[in-house]
Amino acid sequence: MSQPAGSEAQRQNYSGVQDQERAAPPKEHGSDVLSGLEEEDEADETDDVQKGKRKHVSLLLCHWHRREDPSQAWMAENRGTQERKRTCTCVGIGLVYALMASLLFSVIALLAKKIEGVHAVEISAIRCFFQMLFVLPALIYYKIGFLGPRNQRIFLFLRGFLGAGAMILFFYAVQQMPLADSTVIVFSNPVFTVVLAWIFLKEKCTIWDFIFIIFTLAGVVLIARPPFLFGSHAAGMDGEYTNHIKGTVASFLGAVCVASTFVVLRKMGMSVHYYLSVWYYAVVGFIQCMIVLVIIQDWSLPFCGIDRWLLILIGLLGVCGQTLITKALQHEKAGPVALVRTVDVVFAFILQFIFLNQSPTWWSLGGALCVIGSTSGVALRKWVQSIRKR
Repeated sequence: MSQPAGSEAQRQNYSGVQDQERAAPPKEHGSDVLSGLEEEDEADETDDVQKGKRKHVSLLLCHWHRREDPSQAWMAENRGTQERKRTCTCVGIGLVYALMASLLFSVIALLAKKIEGVHAVEISAIRCFFQMLFVLPALIYYKIGFLGPRNQRIFLFLRGFLGAGAMILFFYAVQQMPLADSTVIVFSNPVFTVVLAWIFLKEKCTIWDFIFIIFTLAGVVLIARPPFLFGSHAAGMDGEYTNHIKGTVASFLGAVCVASTFVVLRKMGMSVHYYLSVWYYAVVGFIQCMIVLVIIQDWSLPFCGIDRWLLILIGLLGVCGQTLITKALQHEKAGPVALVRTVDVVFAFILQFIFLNQSPTWWSLGGALCVIGSTSGVALRKWVQSIRKR
C-alpha cells in the first residue's frame, strides 16, 4: 500500500524535533522550580542578613537605653564590678570612710545637744529639708524617678517613716540625757536587727544572738539605773531623773526603729537606687516632722544666730555622713563597717567630756562595754558567716 505524502512530511518534522532535543543540553525535571527556589533562597538569605543587622542595631539601642537608665546601670555596675573596684582602690579605704562617718554623726549629736530652745522634731525637720535640697539635683541629673518601682513603694515609705522616727527619737534623747548614754543605747540596734530579721525575714537566730540580747539589755539597765535597782537618787544624772527616763525610753525606741529600717532595706535589696532611698527618707521625714510640729504647736526659731548656723551645719553634716557610710559599704563588707561604727560611742564620750564638761560614771562605762561587746559580737559572727559561705 502506498502511504499518503502528508504522513511522510509529518514524520520528517517529528524526527527533526527529536534531533533538536538530543542536540540541546538535558534539562532535569522541575529545573524551573529549582531555579525559582534558589532565587527565593538567595532573597531569604539577604533578608536574614538585613534582619540580623537590624537585630544587632536594636540590641545596641536597647543596651544604650539601659545605659541611659541610671538605676539599671547602677545596679549592673554594682553587681558586676564591685569586686574589681575593691581591688583597684586603697586597702582599708572603706574603713576610713566608716570612721569619718562615725565622727560626723557624733558631731551632729553634739550640735543637737548644744542647741537650746529648739524642739528635737524641729531639728529633724531642718535636717530633712537640707537633705532634700542635696538629693534632688542628684535625682534630676541621673534621671531617677521620684516614686520608684511600684512594688517597692510601700517599703520605701516604711524606710522613710522609720528612719525619720529614729532620728527624731535620737535627737529627743540627746536633749534629755547625757550624750554618751543616749548614743550607747541607740547603738544597740544591731542586736535588735537580728531579732527582727528572725521574725520578719525568717533568718536564722542562734543561741549566741540571745546571749548578745541579754548583754545589751543589761547595758541599757546600767545606763538607765532604775530606782527599784539603784535607789531613788542615782549618781551621774543629767538633770531630773524623769528626763533621764524619757531619754532612755526614746533611745531604746530609736534603736528599734533603726533596726526596723535595716530590715526594710535588706528586704528591698538592690532593687532601688540609693538616692531614691535617701529621697524617701528626707521627704517622708520632713512631712512627718511638720505634722508633729503642727500638732504640738512648738515651732520656734533659735534665740541667737549661732544656733541657726548650727542647724544648717547639722543638715550639711547629715548628708555628708550618709554619703560616707554608703561609700564605706561599697568598698568594705558590712561586718568590718559595723565594728568600726562602735567608735561612735568612744567619740560620744570624748566629745561629752571636752565640750560639755561631763565625766561618765562607772555605771555608764559598764553599760557601754556591755553594748559594745554585744554589737561587736553580732558583727563578728555575721562577718565569719559571710566568709565561710564564699
